Amino acid sequence: MSEEYSSDNLYEQFAQVKNQTQDLVDKMEQLQAKIIAISEENVELSIENKHLRQMIKEKQPHHSENQLSGSRQNLKELYQQGFHVCSEYYGKRLEPNESCTFCLDAIFGHEQGMTK
Repeated sequence: MSEEYSSDNLYEQFAQVKNQTQDLVDKMEQLQAKIIAISEENVELSIENKHLRQMIKEKQPHHSENQLSGSRQNLKELYQQGFHVCSEYYGKRLEPNESCTFCLDAIFGHEQGMTK
């Protein structure tokens, strides 16, 4: 009898583990479906966000920085990286929080007169 009881007990344990495994598989499938839905929504929102940013950019008036020539844009980038772009100190490092009127004039000063 003890053998029957132990095999019954073993069968019950197996059935219990099988049920727990099935529950776990069901929960994993539910989580997978939620992850897929969230990922799809994320992609849709990213695309919508990109389109909205593009529409906002198109609606905004053009700023003077958008009107700079390519060479002046390069000078501006160098200046923002911390280098002088004026003829007086060209290539030298700017001190932290330093601004240079000569550099700003080289970047923005004569551009207005050239476009008119």
